[in-house]
Amino acid sequence: MIEYEEAKALVRPRESEVGGRRIAAHAVPYSGEVGGTPFRFDPLERRLAERRPSGRVAVGPADPAAWERAFARCPAGPVLVGPASPVEEIRGAHVAAAEGAARSGRAVYLLDPVGLPSSSPQRAFVALFAWTPDPGAGGEEALDSMFERAFEKALEAGIPAGGLFPIVPGWTDEPELLEKYLSRLSAAGAVFAAPVPVSDDGEARRIRVEARARFEPAAPARFFEKIHHSAWPASIKEGLRLFRTQAARLGLAVLPRRPVGAGEPPDNSAAAARLEERAQELEEDEHRAALLHAAARWIDESGRDLAPVVREGNFAKVFPFGALTAEAEAAFRAVRTR
Repeated sequence: MIEYEEAKALVRPRESEVGGRRIAAHAVPYSGEVGGTPFRFDPLERRLAERRPSGRVAVGPADPAAWERAFARCPAGPVLVGPASPVEEIRGAHVAAAEGAARSGRAVYLLDPVGLPSSSPQRAFVALFAWTPDPGAGGEEALDSMFERAFEKALEAGIPAGGLFPIVPGWTDEPELLEKYLSRLSAAGAVFAAPVPVSDDGEARRIRVEARARFEPAAPARFFEKIHHSAWPASIKEGLRLFRTQAARLGLAVLPRRPVGAGEPPDNSAAAARLEERAQELEEDEHRAALLHAAARWIDESGRDLAPVVREGNFAKVFPFGALTAEAEAAFRAVRTR
């Protein structure tokens, strides 16, 4: 039995990233891993989460104003809202949180939406659909019919949509699975498919082995060896390479589209997006990638339109990352020439 109880708007300030894109906060319309598929992929924590068949779920308010007030206490920048719940059509907490975020001027990533916001500019939203292991499909990708409908509705509404896919060596990096997943997304009209390297802590490994055993009983022995005794960083790197190569062949971007909030200058958003993309391109240079992410955050939090500052030649005077000045200016100039 699942019990739903009313709760306050839960928005956690959190400097993090989802699929390579920065977020400044995470809104949780439904709190509690209960019901639905036995496991779901959490792209923020980068791990599979176990779900109980029964228990309590805290449900946030269906009033966008309550969420707008909660977002007002968070740092500037894009936010993540979700995941939604199968009861969203009745409760409406996910849509209310998304509307509240958009009203506060935020760019909004919608994680596994069921319903869609309708009263805010659609460019403020991007829909992210996380891969879910399905015991009925031998562990292959599966969005249940509810989320498939939401995916189609997002595209019909003009909201860019795509997938978030965990790279799990020995399981999800198998070429046949990648081909089926990416081909399905491409055929559905997705504009991106972002690979997410999974966490490698002990608890995350335990859950992965348990999940694989449930879906493919013949796999655990060799999968256990891969999880615990392989060269994990090298395996992750190879999995990312395979994914990105196949995605490129199908014309899919490997970073989510970045939404544009009503309260942020569009050129700032586009320049920050470009710096995030450069961080991914240079991910093996961890120090420079971290600086690029920090620069994107600084642009988000600057509080003013920086494009005129670049045009006037004064950007270097205010930009605190001297080594990245030329690259950041180039990102702004690229925006202006589009």
